[in-house]
Amino acid sequence: MDTRRLLRISGPVFAAVALLISGCSSGTSTPDASASSRTAQDGDGPGGETPANASSETLKPLPTALPATLKPYYGQKLTWRECGVSGFECATMKAPLDYAKAGAGDDVKLAVARKKATGPGKRLGSLMVNPGGPGGSAIGYLQAYAGIGYPAPVRARYDMVAMDPRGVARSEPIECLSDKQMDTYTQVDQTPDDQGEVNGIVDSFKDFAAGCQKRSGRMLGHVSTNEAARDMDMLRAVLGDEKLTYVGASYGTFLGATYAGLYPARAGRLVLDGAMDPSLPSEQLNRDQTGGFETAFTAFTKDCVRTDGCPLGKKSAKDAAQRMRDFFRKLDAKPVPTGETRKLGESLATTAVISAMYDEASWPTLREALQQARDGDGAGLLKLADIYYEREANGSYANLMFANPAVNCLDLPPSFSGPDAVKKALPSFEKASPTFGAGLAWAALNCSYWKADPTGKPNRIEAEGAAPIVVVGTTRDPATPYKWAQSLAAQLDSGTLLTYEGDGHTAYKRGSDCIDTAINTYLLEGKAPANGKKCT
Repeated sequence: MDTRRLLRISGPVFAAVALLISGCSSGTSTPDASASSRTAQDGDGPGGETPANASSETLKPLPTALPATLKPYYGQKLTWRECGVSGFECATMKAPLDYAKAGAGDDVKLAVARKKATGPGKRLGSLMVNPGGPGGSAIGYLQAYAGIGYPAPVRARYDMVAMDPRGVARSEPIECLSDKQMDTYTQVDQTPDDQGEVNGIVDSFKDFAAGCQKRSGRMLGHVSTNEAARDMDMLRAVLGDEKLTYVGASYGTFLGATYAGLYPARAGRLVLDGAMDPSLPSEQLNRDQTGGFETAFTAFTKDCVRTDGCPLGKKSAKDAAQRMRDFFRKLDAKPVPTGETRKLGESLATTAVISAMYDEASWPTLREALQQARDGDGAGLLKLADIYYEREANGSYANLMFANPAVNCLDLPPSFSGPDAVKKALPSFEKASPTFGAGLAWAALNCSYWKADPTGKPNRIEAEGAAPIVVVGTTRDPATPYKWAQSLAAQLDSGTLLTYEGDGHTAYKRGSDCIDTAINTYLLEGKAPANGKKCT
């Protein structure tokens, strides 16, 4: 199991990945989706309580005057070309590897794609999108969904644009392990029963970090969110836009909020859907998300016991949850065959269940796969785990699982200093999630052994002077808890909170006409919804 503050990407891309890997689509639901019954945290108002351990420091804007060393980058002209997907053009933008040494000759090549505004109507400029991750391909999201699936009036007025952030997909991707090594890594037991298994976790993290250093050492210290936000501003200028218009989902909200904090005067119409709280330290972020997964799992068990053939019994949701935990322990002791060389142990099975929590449309598949596994065939659960890890049928892995820790470990100091710190935190994680808490606590140890020192820290983001910024929160969001959206909206000087009272991760284009209308109106007319507006 390897979640490590992986916020994942917005749903249509995840559905496309599922389509490629398993041959079946989960529809238009989001990957972090769940259908839980938890009520909103910290009340229903526009602003939640500030967590006791939240940072009081504020991200400071960059100077408005462009440094001379950056002028050649901001003045570059992109050469657009066809890129294999009808209607889309691609280009490469050059940015300094290290902004402190801009112009020194060491640059990074960033992949950009666009689909021009279709008309009718006056062109409004560029609309940049990012699906989250960190590590999700923005270009993949644009070509698979946003460029063809966003509302026609939006696509008519905007050039739809995406850039893979540095270290991601087509933009000099971070690489860490071979495919065979990744197969081993994803099977490491992350609920250790003895010191030997603790040592195994630590060794796996050390080997992973060493692999990233060996294969991607040049990039490893320069894939932070702060740098990605600076790249976005450069692209904004290169495209000829006075201000940035942007829709970011999940981790993409942190990227967008960081942009607003660094460049408040250049922040145009920003939609931050499924928001993160930038003021929280890594341990708190991981613990909050752990609780979110438990929320989603509780919803699944409640649904399962009401369904014929529930593999976890019909007694109660509480009993079903205990049966699941018992099943995990059984797999820890004795993995089941899958029809290939990999067996299904506790780690892969847990990842499979978490994978299905991202989308309630996957629950029937999960029920079927659980029943098969209980009957001795782990192939169905293995397929769900492979979807999560973006492992293709030929055994190859995408870059997501390498870029994700590379960004996270730069953005914030590590959650834990070592195994003893994890052990001390276990009770709080297990309280947040009796089902996933222990494994997710140990998974958060990875940054402790990273080869690049963190360059970021928790910060409030106020973006004083920015135009209205729409922060979207879902009351029962499993991956980015609603209280994070409340907090970010309250931090932002011009933040306005738009609430979806429902389930799943992110809200735009997930079936709520109220949400979609509010966001479309904002993008097309610049009119933000009233702060605190609620939708179902």
